[in-house]
Amino acid sequence: MRRAIFIDRDGTISEEVGYVNHVSRYKLMERTAAAVKMINESDYLAVVVTNQAGVARGYFKEDMITRVHERMEQLLAAEGARFDKIYYCPHHPDVGEPPYRKSCDCRKPKTGMIDQAKEELGIDVSNSFVIGDKFSDVAFAHKVGAKGILVLTGYGRGEYEYADDQLKAKPDHIAEDLYDAVEWIMKEQGSRVGAAASHPIKEQEKEL
Repeated sequence: MRRAIFIDRDGTISEEVGYVNHVSRYKLMERTAAAVKMINESDYLAVVVTNQAGVARGYFKEDMITRVHERMEQLLAAEGARFDKIYYCPHHPDVGEPPYRKSCDCRKPKTGMIDQAKEELGIDVSNSFVIGDKFSDVAFAHKVGAKGILVLTGYGRGEYEYADDQLKAKPDHIAEDLYDAVEWIMKEQGSRVGAAASHPIKEQEKEL
């Protein structure tokens, strides 16, 4: 079975700008392409898992998600990087109209997206990672038996500094951004990262 690095989108891969209701608002975070390329050069799959409840809320149509993801893939491809699979949830349990207003299995921290990836891609979740900018992403990781990394981009720094200690899902690691998170995984797991292995790794351990 293969291993994967599951990555949240807004605030982790791309800038947190609220609901992305137009392609022009979508901007990759600095060093995102380099981080994804590092995964591509390893034995991990790079997989996006993102809640997009703006559809249920009526802020944009579902095809906007497709258009934004096409833009994301174009920006990555220009720098030689790619995602192996993209999963998203357009639902919300309490707002909107059917079919988007529903208590689904795919809205994080429920595990439907990873369950689907596990079946479709043959992933060993217990040896995989989840990276996101919210403690709910860490809880999501632990719920499926993966390790969870909190990045301090997006909502991450605020979540880390201001959340009540009793509410925190303890991350397995805290990283400044996606690149640092992936770099830490590669060092910890001893994965082969091709050309990326020639660059020195700066370990940035942080107190939990």
